[in-house]
Amino acid sequence: MPKKKGAPASPFVPEEEQPYPIPENWCWTTVDKVAMVITGGTPSKKNPEYYGDEFPFFKPTDLDAGRHVFTASEYLSERGKSIVRIIPSKSTAVCCIGSIGKSGYLEIEGTTNQQINSAIPKFNSLYLFYFMNTDVFINQLWSKSSATTISIVNKSKMESCYFPLAPLLEQHRIVSRIESLFSKLDEAKEKAQAVVDGFELRKSAILHKAFTGELTERWRKEHGVGLDSWTKRKLKNCGDWCGGGTPSMAHPEYWDGGDLLWITSKDMKSDIIEDTLLHTNMAGVNNSSANYIERPSVLFVMRSGILRRTLPIAMVKVPFTVNQDLKAVSPVNDLDLEYFFWVCKSAEKRMLGTCMKNGTTVESINTKTLMEFEIPVASQSEQREIVNCIIGLLDKEQQAKSAAEAVLTQIDAMKKAILARAFRGELGTNNPEEASAAEMLNTVLGE
Repeated sequence: MPKKKGAPASPFVPEEEQPYPIPENWCWTTVDKVAMVITGGTPSKKNPEYYGDEFPFFKPTDLDAGRHVFTASEYLSERGKSIVRIIPSKSTAVCCIGSIGKSGYLEIEGTTNQQINSAIPKFNSLYLFYFMNTDVFINQLWSKSSATTISIVNKSKMESCYFPLAPLLEQHRIVSRIESLFSKLDEAKEKAQAVVDGFELRKSAILHKAFTGELTERWRKEHGVGLDSWTKRKLKNCGDWCGGGTPSMAHPEYWDGGDLLWITSKDMKSDIIEDTLLHTNMAGVNNSSANYIERPSVLFVMRSGILRRTLPIAMVKVPFTVNQDLKAVSPVNDLDLEYFFWVCKSAEKRMLGTCMKNGTTVESINTKTLMEFEIPVASQSEQREIVNCIIGLLDKEQQAKSAAEAVLTQIDAMKKAILARAFRGELGTNNPEEASAAEMLNTVLGE
């Protein structure tokens, strides 16, 4: 291990500053000695002729592709290409503003915006990329970041990050070993991710079967009833509907010490609402258009930007009130609360497609159309059986999803552990008789 303490021009990190021990024929150096770092930039939007579909213009979101960055979220024209720094393929692009440390391996040449510093390698390109995915490197970036409203690592600070350089042949072996291990982990990750991604689809399938009668087909046979026992009912006839309001924020006495749930669209993130971001009190309800609702109810978001994507529906079983963007319905006696909730959830997409208002500034649901929407209603005894079936099946699906999510977390942890060992020379691939990395580095720098 070369020791040139106190020599400013030395390419090597002093021993007392080295992050951790590495094999004797490796050396600690800095990023600028193993790569040329380029900061990107954005061609002026005032010149639309700079943009087209010829040359990749990478942004931080594109780096989510990780090891295989092939496509960009935006492209430049040939003219735009002529005014930017071209980053060759096999470079590592690192986000250094905001999402510091997110990196991607560019499989094709392109350019980047100013949020990205790109490292053009002097040695094995994937060795560089994988080290830049380690916690050691990412933590260095964060420790060097400066922040006003957003964290930033400039070019020179990234260049000064410490880098464990192995002999060239060992770099190749390390990359080969990492990719072999990662390949096996990625197969397991793909299967686990499929379970997670398919949860909503499987949930929809369960609800479809529930409210077409398939889930309780055997139950009906055992009880001597048929699907003709089901009826159609409009939502306006399913219970008592009620809107809401907002107690004045100018009166803190309407909010201080409040224990009444005041539900807004921001709270509609789970099937059952048990708590809210804000709580009001009866003084707030009595002095506003809000309504005190004591009976268990099902809630619908009627006005919100979220309606572009989904129609939030939830149930609440404790006393509450809602703001003016929600409506609550307390089901009639022959309609089980949970049955009513799940049948509405099963029809969420149809409700959204049928009842969405067009041409409004903020997305909203047409109340009259919603009131006319029909749902299937089974007998009270079958309603309870349907709910039990749904809960049982969804519990199993949730367990499978949670197990798959745990596997994904474990895989990510295993990858981090593999990378940590790789850049400590602990994968069993190092040959101590090979020429030292220090000699290799001196030769390259001398050239």
